[in-house]
Amino acid sequence: MPGANRAMVRKIRTDEITPNRRRGGDLRVVLSPSLTGSTSGFMGLVKLEPGESVSEHYHPYSEEFLYVVKGEMVATVDDRVIELGANEAIMIPIGIRHRVRNDGDETAEAVFHLSPLAPEPRLGHVDTEPPADANEPQPAIGGQ
Repeated sequence: MPGANRAMVRKIRTDEITPNRRRGGDLRVVLSPSLTGSTSGFMGLVKLEPGESVSEHYHPYSEEFLYVVKGEMVATVDDRVIELGANEAIMIPIGIRHRVRNDGDETAEAVFHLSPLAPEPRLGHVDTEPPADANEPQPAIGGQ
């Protein structure tokens, strides 16, 4: 029935989300099962200041789409180095190790989207090197 899920639509501003710095940079999961009731994936923003990076990891259940909105980022996907500028994007296949960093001299921002969702939030992300701040909690992504 058209409009049946209208009550579930929620506008969220990135500045409403507490940044997570566990893996480096400023990551904000903006549209997720816990915030919006999404069932097919989640989306967020990663902001890297010059010299910052997100530690290497992989997703055993999800593809990751990364679209650079501002600045430049360097993605290392397995052992391949890919330079990305504003308005450029990549798709990282399921199970592939990756990391991103900002080697430039200005803030870089990218939107990321992961899909499909892992069966459990704790199975959605595997670190392959120590996180930048292991004391920071895992980002809240899963359902209630």
